[in-house]
Amino acid sequence: MGAGTEPDGSSRSDEEWERFLRESVAGAADAPKEPSARARDVAKRLRAEPGRGLEGWRSYTPARPKRRTGWYVVGLLASLVLLVVALAPGRVVDLFAGADSPPLADRPTQVPLAEAARRPTMDEPFRGSPAAGWASGAAGITVPKPGAVGWMSAVEVERALARSRDFLVASGLDRGVLRGERPEKAIALINPHQKDVQDLLKTAFRTPSEKNDPLLLFSRFQPSRTHLVGDVVKTRGQLTYREGEHGALQVTADVTFVYPVTRADAGGDEIVRTIVRRELVLSWDDPDKVITEPGTFSIVSYKYDMTNGGCGAPTGYFTPPFGTDRRADAAGTEVDPYDRNAPVGRGESSGDECGRATRS
Repeated sequence: MGAGTEPDGSSRSDEEWERFLRESVAGAADAPKEPSARARDVAKRLRAEPGRGLEGWRSYTPARPKRRTGWYVVGLLASLVLLVVALAPGRVVDLFAGADSPPLADRPTQVPLAEAARRPTMDEPFRGSPAAGWASGAAGITVPKPGAVGWMSAVEVERALARSRDFLVASGLDRGVLRGERPEKAIALINPHQKDVQDLLKTAFRTPSEKNDPLLLFSRFQPSRTHLVGDVVKTRGQLTYREGEHGALQVTADVTFVYPVTRADAGGDEIVRTIVRRELVLSWDDPDKVITEPGTFSIVSYKYDMTNGGCGAPTGYFTPPFGTDRRADAAGTEVDPYDRNAPVGRGESSGDECGRATRS
């Protein structure tokens, strides 16, 4: 069979070949895989004409029907999300919360009445308390995943978050500080050029007052009066961060500490749990815009709630009530120290009366 010859022996005209090739370009199914010599000649002539090229025709792939799998995948994912929401709604909120979101509120954990009625002991100082299920020490302070903010890279933010938690450890968990020692490690992390805070630190330990009280930033017990029970302090809380003024990294810490203590004098087995919830806002400033020192932060604000820590004039120490003193504290406003839904109430200018814990 010759080039350009039909099966019945007839031949195709140039016009028919031209039409045939055009249809081939458009995706005709019966385009020949190897055009004849005459077809190649016509194709060459067509390519030479303006606006009638056949470029790319060999690489053309006919469109294929798309399988409609997308909606099945979406439906499956939606079902999984609904299942997760049903089983752990709090976790879902956590997954979608950004680094600058406010701290997640903790709903009060209800301890069974039989368990709550059990008194703490020297071996089990958290028995009967919601804090019994909390993490110990720094492990209870959650740190978010770092990301670049303002003048800081993600690596620098990670370092700043770690040092922010170091401050919480040095100010609220260090055994020496809890026994009344000066919190040197914690103070070393505070910007020495921040005048108002430095003024507080200069006077708070010598002559504590409502305005300049070391308890605003540090947890301290007077060793001649109070002893900590065991080596564990229970904690629950987290750090969050966002961009602050002048491109600074602003870190907010909201942490509750539970300290089991007893009388310092020998023979006493009464255990009281002092519960302190602190909220600190720290600013890691750009040294090109704010006078600061490397590795230090400025304190934007500080406030705390405290129960079973004593009432009356500031002494620079928590003074947990024991024995008959506990009845005197009973006149205060009832508060649930384990409910982290409400905002922190006490602070720099607080004149609130002493809170009475509904449970400890």
